Amino acid sequence: MVHDNWRLSFRPGYCVEAGIAVCAEMSCNAGKPDSGIALEAPTIMDELPQEEGAGRIEAWQRVRRSVLASLGKPAAAYWAVFAFMFGIMLVGLACEVHQYSVGLGVGNFNNPHVWQLYVATFIFWIGMSHSGTLLSAILHIIHAEWRRPLYRFAEAMTVFALLTAFIFIFVHVGRPWELYYGLPYPNERMLWPSWQSPLIWDAMAIITYFLSSILFLYIGCIPDFAICRDHTTGWRSRFYGGLALDWSGTDRQWRNFRVTYMTVACFLIPLAVSVHSIVATDFAVSQQPGWHITSFPPYFVAGALYSGCAAIITLFVILRHVFNFQEYLTLPILRKTVRLTFAIAMVWNYLNLIEFASVWYSHDAAAKDVLIQKATGPYAPFWWSMIFCGSVVPFALTVKRWQTSIPVMFAVSLLLNFGMWLERWMIVSPTLSHDYYPWVWSRDQWPSVYQWGIVAGSFGFFCLMLMIFFKFVPSVSMHEVIPLVMQERNATNRKG
Repeated sequence: MVHDNWRLSFRPGYCVEAGIAVCAEMSCNAGKPDSGIALEAPTIMDELPQEEGAGRIEAWQRVRRSVLASLGKPAAAYWAVFAFMFGIMLVGLACEVHQYSVGLGVGNFNNPHVWQLYVATFIFWIGMSHSGTLLSAILHIIHAEWRRPLYRFAEAMTVFALLTAFIFIFVHVGRPWELYYGLPYPNERMLWPSWQSPLIWDAMAIITYFLSSILFLYIGCIPDFAICRDHTTGWRSRFYGGLALDWSGTDRQWRNFRVTYMTVACFLIPLAVSVHSIVATDFAVSQQPGWHITSFPPYFVAGALYSGCAAIITLFVILRHVFNFQEYLTLPILRKTVRLTFAIAMVWNYLNLIEFASVWYSHDAAAKDVLIQKATGPYAPFWWSMIFCGSVVPFALTVKRWQTSIPVMFAVSLLLNFGMWLERWMIVSPTLSHDYYPWVWSRDQWPSVYQWGIVAGSFGFFCLMLMIFFKFVPSVSMHEVIPLVMQERNATNRKG
């Protein structure tokens, strides 16, 4: 009989579930009188067939070496990309400093164009943050095992996308030094935020979501921090030792870990839905034509999941190539991710059609004019590009041969996210340029170079944060991928 719930605990070393991972030290020390290994349940040598036990040891050694190697000294190409992204971020910072010094006029803002790329990009980054919630929380609850190699970098994307979105709050307000006016605290001015404003709901929901996402990411990393602690030296060992919180892999720690992780996952799902629903409410509660639509909250949530899944495919391809994670980020997992992305794309397209139909068949002439202007006016090239990238390109995901084609999926994922960014822009700008008042119809606005520079800087900042993260935290969960490696090995053996 094979026991899947036994534990190893030893010093020095690391304790893990035997059904998931086996330390290399065990193969050297097991059975020796003073090896320092205490078996708290039937040992793998007693209960597992010799070949299977050796296979688990070999798989664990291979996973540990491969993932820890990704944390090693960066190559020259890494520094080249890092310098490029840092340069883009500096361009965005320089544009913001100039805008801060001169005023929002340098961004070509005018009346009625008080919202432009800043708000559109803010919505885009909030949507990108839903990738971690989808794969890490929902798929964890439904026990979708193929999420194991993906959830770590998906959760990291959530945290850094939210951090990037925060930037646009400060950039957009124009007077960031007076941001404290919006904070609910007693003051001598007798000012208090209006809790009826969706902007206050935005702030509270996003801050809560950001802190919860950091907690969710950190909890899942604790076992891997312990592995890094036991296989590094010097300051790295002390660094990971502090983050590992004295993790030793006992039964009690694993039970607490599983319960805590599941609890936070259950908490994050409604929170993530509420975050983008509230962002959609900012538009839906207004009286502007093209925004006053009741389907906006589910439409925004579907778009957020859509762009998040596309970003996961992009990172999947990059990490698979850069770190040689072909053994964990397998083509069958890519195929499942692609199919999930297509399903969400169809939901988004359905809600998009509902939006168009509700406007077209309504008695709101102004909203219908805005829709016509999107398709035929000065924003038509961008609107049709959004339709192509968001509604036509996803059908490439249905071609079975392309679902496991790395170059094709990389290109498609970039086009999908480009389309989703255009979609956010097409929500904001056309409405402002074709309002109820005729005097605004001739006041189309094109973002200035400063707006484009700040938007580009946000992408540089996001990429920099991910690159730093992947050099200090394992981008693939070591204690989670062992079952997948063993399943692949057993399937290969059966075919052989």
